[in-house]
Amino acid sequence: MRTVSVPKTEGLPPDLERRARGAYLGLAVGDALGATVEFMTPNEIRLRHGVHDQLLGGGWLRLRRGQVTDDTEMSLALGDCILRQQGRVDPHGVALAFSDWMREKPVDIGHTVRRGIVHYRHTGEPRVPYDDQGAGNGAAMRCLPVALATLASPADVVRRGALDQARTTHHNALSDVATVVLVELVQAALRGASRDELCGAVDRFVTANPEFGFRARRPVQNPSGYIVDTLRAVFQAFATQSSFETALVDVVNRGGDADTTGAILGMLAGALYGVDSIPLRWLQRLDPGVAQRVSRQSVALLRSTPMVRDGGAASG
Repeated sequence: MRTVSVPKTEGLPPDLERRARGAYLGLAVGDALGATVEFMTPNEIRLRHGVHDQLLGGGWLRLRRGQVTDDTEMSLALGDCILRQQGRVDPHGVALAFSDWMREKPVDIGHTVRRGIVHYRHTGEPRVPYDDQGAGNGAAMRCLPVALATLASPADVVRRGALDQARTTHHNALSDVATVVLVELVQAALRGASRDELCGAVDRFVTANPEFGFRARRPVQNPSGYIVDTLRAVFQAFATQSSFETALVDVVNRGGDADTTGAILGMLAGALYGVDSIPLRWLQRLDPGVAQRVSRQSVALLRSTPMVRDGGAASG
């Protein structure tokens, strides 16, 4: 039986470490689970799998069982970059890290991400121009390392870090606000916020940004890569399901861009419920190298935060 090796965590508050590892492993598990049914409709999923709740691999990318996609890979590239910069989110370093990742010929890469990396290679500019049509979900899917590295930082530092990594490939008002709110929600969960408190924060976000409204709508099915569709599906599953497993199964069985809805739901629910909430059958089938890397990086990024460096502790 394969298990996930736990990195040494001396000096970290145990509950914070449990939630941080839950967030990162949740992202990877959600990515791997959703990738099998990416671009399928709910009806197609039902005909082929019944309820899709196993890490199987396959899908249109013909993945190995437990293999992840660009959602997790870009998060790891971003996290490694932040660690090289001693906890800072440096736009040039982020753009270079993503460019190096693309040179490794990843199994999948979004069009907007590719375009942003090519822009950096041609111009040396780490930020793409504003794009009215650029409201994809690629910046939001990889934001977890920023949430970990800026935990307990001032709000302006958190926001700047979220946007500095986002705008290497995505520069759009809807993408911006979605990426920032996800970082804020994950950080609130890491600090010990309850599910009701997180849902309240989501409702306040929707009040300020009504495009993302989800409560009065039918369940979002077949969500696209448009960030509004993505977050509506994620928020619906998160708000209506009361465990990591049921929320993740709910969102990936909606089909569409299921690796990304799975990754985002996984990071948020993992931060709320902790690593012990992730079914063992999923952890055992997740690619072991990925499981090791995300576990270690979650701890390393926390150690780069002022809270840990200065000997403070998290609430909750």
